[in-house]
Amino acid sequence: MSIRVGIYGYGNLGRGIESALRQNPDMTLAAVFTRRDPATLSLSTEGVPAVAAADAPLWRDKIDVMILCGGSAKDLPEQTPALARLFNVVDSFDTHAEIPAHFARVDESAREGGRVATVSVGWDPGMFSLNRFLAGAILPDGADYTFWGKGVSQGHSDAIRRIEGVLDARQYTVPRPEALAAVRAGEQPSLSTREKHTRECFVVAEEGADLSRIEREIKEMPHYFADYDTTVHFISAEELARDHSGIPHGGVVIRTGKTGKAGEHSHKIEYSLSLDSNPEFTASVLVAYARATYRLACEGAVGCKTVFDVPPAYLSPKSHGELLSTLL
Repeated sequence: MSIRVGIYGYGNLGRGIESALRQNPDMTLAAVFTRRDPATLSLSTEGVPAVAAADAPLWRDKIDVMILCGGSAKDLPEQTPALARLFNVVDSFDTHAEIPAHFARVDESAREGGRVATVSVGWDPGMFSLNRFLAGAILPDGADYTFWGKGVSQGHSDAIRRIEGVLDARQYTVPRPEALAAVRAGEQPSLSTREKHTRECFVVAEEGADLSRIEREIKEMPHYFADYDTTVHFISAEELARDHSGIPHGGVVIRTGKTGKAGEHSHKIEYSLSLDSNPEFTASVLVAYARATYRLACEGAVGCKTVFDVPPAYLSPKSHGELLSTLL
């Protein structure tokens, strides 16, 4: 039976999920839920209805997994716990410092509803988290380093757009070359957040908006910009469309470590991503975890999960036998 998927929110990430589902024949898009007027949505999948978000509870028995596409700053902290009472859900909540609290809220809701919720799915948190976990387990005598970019952060860009007076924005995360070089050389430097990355923001403001206030709110935003050297550029909508229309991203996870009686042998594990489209790749990860979430629910699991809790085999449409014969 095809897994019936709902998309909650139809921005860049929602459209990416719609595209990813077409590459997964064991999954079917059942409906798209939106806070906008459903009549204004133009979906790419023929025959799929656009539904008002307020009517989502009416689809409780028609959706096997709901993939939530809201922002981490304002949307997901409210949407995920609310919807986890009604549906098996997957989200991409990416405010690292707030993940434990988000997990606890969602876990309570999912258990009340007898559902499975998988949170903080994507490439970081998500795939990078798994690689940090595996590398640390393999090289316990070592150090982890994560570098993002250069690329557009959807969550940080969304957080800027929530500021009063901002019409649109793109935020780039940029690794410091000297820090990355030192890590790859095996030096195991002790690096602060500020020493690893800078952040560069391109902002379109409303006419007459207080630019000094907007810049200050960006630079002082906790969890997003306060711990970084941040540069803010105010540009026109035309410049943003011309120079910043793409959404590339990527990064690397590196662990360096020692083995041997006296730590005489050095090792480096490096996992990297280079993404033409941040939302489309994130969507592809979410779709794989939607499959796993459904499988867990079918086994009777309840409560909140993360990428650490999901068996890797559940992500793949292949049978266990196929995995053994083709990938192991």
